[in-house]
Amino acid sequence: MEEKIVFCRGGGCTAKLGAGVLARVLEKLPKGPADENLLIGYDSKDDAAVYRISDDVAVVQTLDFFPPMVDDPYTFGKIAATNALSDIYAMGGTVKTALNIVCFPETEDLNILGEIMRGGSEKVIEAGGTLAGGHSIADKEVKYGLSVMGTVHPDRIYANDQGQPGDKLILTKKLGVGIICTANRVGEASEEAMQEAITSMTTLNKKASEICRDYEVHACTDVTGFSFLGHLHEMMNGRMSCRIYADQVPVITEALRHADEFLLTAAGQKNRNHVEKYVEFINIPFAMEEVLFDPQTSGGLLIAVKVDEAEMLCGELQKAGAPAKIVGEIIPRDEKEIYVLG
Repeated sequence: MEEKIVFCRGGGCTAKLGAGVLARVLEKLPKGPADENLLIGYDSKDDAAVYRISDDVAVVQTLDFFPPMVDDPYTFGKIAATNALSDIYAMGGTVKTALNIVCFPETEDLNILGEIMRGGSEKVIEAGGTLAGGHSIADKEVKYGLSVMGTVHPDRIYANDQGQPGDKLILTKKLGVGIICTANRVGEASEEAMQEAITSMTTLNKKASEICRDYEVHACTDVTGFSFLGHLHEMMNGRMSCRIYADQVPVITEALRHADEFLLTAAGQKNRNHVEKYVEFINIPFAMEEVLFDPQTSGGLLIAVKVDEAEMLCGELQKAGAPAKIVGEIIPRDEKEIYVLG
């Protein structure tokens, strides 16, 4: 009999606290004295912390875990690990070590936990890292993820908010996995669409990040729970604006149909509530708006690259198998931060 995860009600990056709520908490935390070697902390809302330990080496540190969004334990483990590892790649780093983070009911079948951790371990190995330990908690609900350490040269960090007017924006994976997983939980997603979502969520951003090293990349982030528009808002950081061409954005096609059927997530509505005041939609149908607010689990990289290198970078990403597209461009600060054009 096929084993399934208990309590799979909806997880992945849809389980994140809303960006607005989180910001109100973080702004009240005591910061302590500044450390000149902390190159990136939580102030910039970036994907990971970066700490310089020498002129040539900085440590990249991140942490990510969540409840299941699929029934199969092994697949869930692969997705959760891929998602956690992605933050290292979004910073331009190389994965070195990982630690498991596990919450699991002691009364349930431990073979399920073994399959989750097997999936995670395989992804760490694929990333070229070493699984070095972890921590577990007895809990009523299943949660799994990784704490990951990587390295990067201090002069080659991909911060998320250093894009420049004129840069082209490239997205390396399709949007819509949150909506597809929601539809799947109520039996509405096709097997083909769900498999496309799983394949996307279990594809490491390693190759895409490595390809970027040969180009003049000014900023990079991975698109996860705060949605394409939420992470784009963090990239603009109140300093710049951008134009997004909706017909160029890669999307799992079936997600648009499910969005029209209102098979949406609460996290998607939180994203809309937080970001929509910064966005102007011009001739964009409701379904596409929802896809752009959809929380992604283990999403692609969103890259700001020098304009005359964008076509070549996008082409190389596509040759490597990524459904990458040039989706827009950064412009000087305007009345609205994000313009989405139909």
